[in-house]
Amino acid sequence: MSAGTHAFAQTARPRLSPLGLGSVVVIHLLILFGLVRMNLITLPAPLAVLSVSLLPPAPEAVPQAEIVPPKPRPVVRRPTPLPQPVQLAAPAESPSPSPIAVAPAPTPVVAPAPVVAAPVATPTQPRFDADYLDNPKPVYPAISRRLNEQGRVMLRVHVAADGNAAEVQLHASSGSSRLDQSALDAVRRWKFVPAKLGKDPVAAWVLVPIAFTLKD
Repeated sequence: MSAGTHAFAQTARPRLSPLGLGSVVVIHLLILFGLVRMNLITLPAPLAVLSVSLLPPAPEAVPQAEIVPPKPRPVVRRPTPLPQPVQLAAPAESPSPSPIAVAPAPTPVVAPAPVVAAPVATPTQPRFDADYLDNPKPVYPAISRRLNEQGRVMLRVHVAADGNAAEVQLHASSGSSRLDQSALDAVRRWKFVPAKLGKDPVAAWVLVPIAFTLKD
């Protein structure tokens, strides 16, 4: 390219007008504001302001006043007083001793006599072996004899105050239900001598043994 052409190209380059330059600046400012609002660009933190206070000038030294000690006062001597005669006080009367109170002799405490509890009366046992009762013996079942059944039945009987058997229970079995039932049937019809508490008849329980042996 010739020198004339290069010079023509430099003179023909377009230039921005003031209005176009202002528009470009405004557009750049809007883009920067948008980036700051979206936290894409962080602005630098404001610099801390350092405040300095000036001290007042030191006051000039004030000269101290000269201290003059006070003059001593003259000492005035007073006349010495004459000694007064000493009066002896009369001896005080000693108080008469107060009478000593004599405490009365303590009254002897008499312990109460121990209360002896009355003996508790225990009831006597009912009886079924009195001769005058005439209680029949239980029947020996015939089938038990043929089977050679024998044994001892223990019955528990509740004897009423009138001597009747109010309740009969099987306390120990003989091993044969036939012998047990025969003993129960017989004792339910028995009469007893009731138990006594002192002189009064009372109800009580008693054990009645019934033995079944083939030798009888």
